[in-house]
Amino acid sequence: MDAENGTNMFPAFDRKFFDSDEDFTVIGGGELGGKALGLAAAKRIIAESGLAQEFAGLDVSIPRLTVLGTDVFEQFMAQNDLYEIASADSTDERIAHAFLQGELPPLIVGDLRALIARVTTPLAVRSSSMLEDALKHPFAGVYATKMVPNNQSAINDRFKKLVEAIKFVWASTFFNDAKRYMRTIDRDVRDERMAVIIQEVVGERFNDRFYPIVSGVVRTHNFYPTGPAGHEDGVVNLALGLGKTIVDGGVTWTYSPSFPRHAPPYASPRDLLQNTQTLLWAVNMEPARYDPISESEYLVQVGLDDAERDDVLRYTASTYDPQADRMVLGIGRNGPRALTFGPLLELDDVPLNPLIERMAKMCRDTLGCDVEIEFALTLDRRSGLPARLGFLQVRPMMVADEQIEIEESDFKSELALLASDLVLGNGESTSIVDLVYVKPATFDPKHTRSIAAEIEKLNTTLVAEQRDYVLIGFGRWGSSDPWLGIPVTWPQISGARVIVEATLPDMNVDASQGSHFFHNMISFGVQYFTVRHSGDLAIDWDWLDQQPPTVETEFVRQVRLNAPLRVCVDGRRGRGVILHG
Repeated sequence: MDAENGTNMFPAFDRKFFDSDEDFTVIGGGELGGKALGLAAAKRIIAESGLAQEFAGLDVSIPRLTVLGTDVFEQFMAQNDLYEIASADSTDERIAHAFLQGELPPLIVGDLRALIARVTTPLAVRSSSMLEDALKHPFAGVYATKMVPNNQSAINDRFKKLVEAIKFVWASTFFNDAKRYMRTIDRDVRDERMAVIIQEVVGERFNDRFYPIVSGVVRTHNFYPTGPAGHEDGVVNLALGLGKTIVDGGVTWTYSPSFPRHAPPYASPRDLLQNTQTLLWAVNMEPARYDPISESEYLVQVGLDDAERDDVLRYTASTYDPQADRMVLGIGRNGPRALTFGPLLELDDVPLNPLIERMAKMCRDTLGCDVEIEFALTLDRRSGLPARLGFLQVRPMMVADEQIEIEESDFKSELALLASDLVLGNGESTSIVDLVYVKPATFDPKHTRSIAAEIEKLNTTLVAEQRDYVLIGFGRWGSSDPWLGIPVTWPQISGARVIVEATLPDMNVDASQGSHFFHNMISFGVQYFTVRHSGDLAIDWDWLDQQPPTVETEFVRQVRLNAPLRVCVDGRRGRGVILHG
């Protein structure tokens, strides 16, 4: 075992949690996994930074946690004889139920009961696999996280819910999405070992809900800069409530930390109002329907009316003034609310953006590469400070630097299948002959779940045949909201080496930079084009429709060309073109 990655580098859990002097402890032996090591790095960076002196009134820390080492996972698997069903071609439900029936290793039961006896606030049970959050293969969003309200009066009830969550996270190691992901990187699922993080949820209780006022994802490289921002200025996604909104590709507020007052390029204040966050995720503190094999068993989604009753909009919302057709900071007047986070970004009550800039620089300098950071923030709802920022994760980003030159004439060429000046990635390909695309004539947002299923079947065949392909569709790929785009998971489209996100008048959303799906695209080196229906650069649908189909379903068409496509992406300038022969 690598000593630098092992559980012996950190203090053992002392049967305390909030009362302990240590905020990072371990239960059992083995290794910690990628996510826990990222939190250990964050803890070290914070300790060495001097942030406490620089930002008075703002507590920056990793939320208190303990880690079940990989030895506990291996003991659980062996003593319950779970490797056979875990490796077999079983449904996720069968695998989860088999794990839930397993008995915990006796040596950890006392520690877990002692922990739960002293804690009555929500806990996040998070995966931390040996392969997770590596630079090349981040496994972002592949394994489960489960939050438990942990507010039942009886210790036995709280203990039962915690144990169910741990077993569910272990089971997710072998779910079908994880197996498909493993195949894309030529790894065997039996190679994986899973540590589990048990961590306090950063937030506050509001009536029957528990959530942070702000969740955020920071990237030190911006693949889609707008206005005065450049790629090197980075990008931040902010959301009200739990960070599930961001990592699932939901609607968030996006800005560059170098230009915090520069709003996204909406056409008008009314357009902005229609395209900002309207729903938030929270931990449900009320009794929930029993569903131990659901990741969202204890989560609830509510609207801005509920948030206003919770009194959490003072620092997160602006108000639309229809008479002047403008946004006004705060909620001091009546009118529709928009989650612009303007009071936080434009006033000096809470120095959130200066803190984000410092954290981003510290992490980038320490890790020696561009990074992605996840955090959650609570604050005084009246005066802003004191506030607490919980540092939830830091992981490396991959940013290609090969210089690719694209001739201006290529963009207007008759051979251009599509071109865009909003492109992620870098490089050139001349080997792809397969395309899978959603048919414009039959597309309707209400059918996006069916479209995802049709694409998954084609992807399975193409992956088995080892055929890379170009994938073209409408809206935001990977969104959990089917009205924002096609709700695929990464393994459902794992054979795509070029992904195109086209817009339509009724499916016109901004590209997501904060989602787990997005992070996997970066790490796999997938070229990602955004093509606006209203722009000068378009998709040649007529040419596509003239190609004879290899497979055609109700909503999707696959074609195989006689000559390969030429895909060119200039990552320095964020633009690219796909040319046919």
